[in-house]
Formats: sequence, C-alpha cells, structure tokens
Amino acid sequence: MSAQTGPTAGGLIHEGLFYTDAASLLETTVPFVQDGLAAGEPVLVATPGAQLALIRAAVGPTGDAVRYADMTEAGRNPGRIIPWVLQAFTDKHAGRRVRIIGEPIWAGRTDQEYPACAQHEASINWALAGREVTVLCPYDAGRLDPGMLAEARCTHPVLVDRAGRRRSAGYAPADVVARHNKALPVPAEEVAALRYDLETLPRVRRVVADHATGAGLDADRIADLQIAVTELATNSVAHAGGTGTLQVWLTGTHLVCEIHDDGWLADPLAGRLAPALDGIGGRGLVIVHALCDLVLVHTTAAGTTVRLHMLREEATA
Repeated sequence: MSAQTGPTAGGLIHEGLFYTDAASLLETTVPFVQDGLAAGEPVLVATPGAQLALIRAAVGPTGDAVRYADMTEAGRNPGRIIPWVLQAFTDKHAGRRVRIIGEPIWAGRTDQEYPACAQHEASINWALAGREVTVLCPYDAGRLDPGMLAEARCTHPVLVDRAGRRRSAGYAPADVVARHNKALPVPAEEVAALRYDLETLPRVRRVVADHATGAGLDADRIADLQIAVTELATNSVAHAGGTGTLQVWLTGTHLVCEIHDDGWLADPLAGRLAPALDGIGGRGLVIVHALCDLVLVHTTAAGTTVRLHMLREEATA
C-alpha cells in the first residue's frame, strides 16, 4: 500500500501506522520512502534497530538520499526526539518538504518511559505545525499494550493499517498531555535532599558529583549531569522564587536527580523545541533533555518537579 499523501498536501502530516508483522511494516514504510525519493524529498528513517534493518534492506541502496537513525539511541530520552531528531532534520532541509518515519514507542520501552513517549507524540502536532513535513509513526499492534494503541489514536490525526487510511475519530492530543502530567511516584529508595538558594548553588554541583561518582558514572556523564541539574537549579533561583529542592537517589538501573521549585511550565512545548540560534533564553530544559537518559516532568501552577535519570554504567554492561 502506498503511503503517498497527495501532491497538494501542505504543512504537517502526522500519521500513525499500526503494523502486526514485518510484512505489514514494510508494505507501508517502503512505499513511503520510495514516494519521497520520487518526489525529491529528503527522507529520515528513525526506528529501533531491528525495524531499521528491515526497512533499510527492503529499500535498498539510496546513497545519501535516506538518513537512518537507531531510535533506541537517538530517542532513548523521548524529550530529545523533537529538537534533536525531527526538528534538526527539517531545519537541515529548510525550504523543502521532508519525510520522516519515527517509531518512538516500541515493545521493550519501560513503563517509566512511556508517559514521556506519549507526550512526545502529542507534542509533534504543535511543534511541527506549519512545517512542510510528513511524519509516519509505526506502532507494533501485535506487541504493544492496547492502552498504548488507544493513545496513538489520540495523538495522530490520521491512522494507517492494512484496511487503509482514515481520520482518527479519537484525535485529542491535549488530553494525552494532560493525562500524563501527574505527580511522579514517591521513590522507594533512600533519598538525599538539599534545599538550595543562590548562596548554595555551588553545593548542588558537589552533591550531584559525589552521588554520580558513587553510582559509577564516568567523568563525562558526571559533567553532563552536573550541567543539567545546574541549569534547573539556576532557573529556580532566577525565575521560580529564588529557591528549590534537590533530591538524589539510586535505583538498580539509574542515578536519579530531582529538582522541585515553585515555577510553572505553562507551555507544553517547554524543552521540546530547539531555540533559535539568535534567541535569548529557552535553552535550559532543551539542554537537560539532550544530556540525560530520561526526563520526567510534573508541572502545575503550584510548582514543578523535573526528574532526571542517568543510566548507571553497570546497568549497560
């Protein structure tokens, strides 16, 4: 089945593809790529490694006309995907329509990661609105939880499967964002806490470094985490009442740092768009997403909690 969306289509086209096996994945994704190449459109395929290999082999040699990216690396943190994968690709080809296959939710994503993935899929509809881009998002309907498929119907205005292409009657991306903007679970592990203000900001960096060293993170990862936490803590001091709370704890897989303050991230795209090169501000949370393996956010008018996860070296061994 061809994924051609029609030569007169303009702006963002965002489609959810439900596939059940390799054949049903390829019968839509391969024509999607081929149609893009025939139209002279740059194409990006960003899926997990196994699916990436299938699509790449079926498409065949294309030189540099198609870019391939393993989503388990490029999109390990779902908050990275829009600014550093999708937006980066569209910006690189400004003035041209582009095509993207992006699979941010796959069997094997953890329950902890899923809310950020669902919010990411919803946010595409606003983040790329007005851009000349067609985004096709595959979902493994044979392996993913039915609740995830139900939310895919809410985050994609158009759905595709072997029965054809149709408008989604349940399209409601704002509802998905709101549904997953909920209080983060209380950690079961022992927590170290620090209340900070302008005078004690240097101590925040030291506390993070001490715990990261104890968790076995290498020097580069420690520096990344220090930068991320410092960005958030400095924002607390400058824009959220002058103070905040840092909590740090260790799980079996991650070192977790949490910042809570009295600020409110009223913009659902906060941290999900790369700021303009000549812009002032707006970089802090984007940097945090770039540096960390998972970022979870709960924000209301009463305050904001940002939870940063760094994968422990022993968990990757």
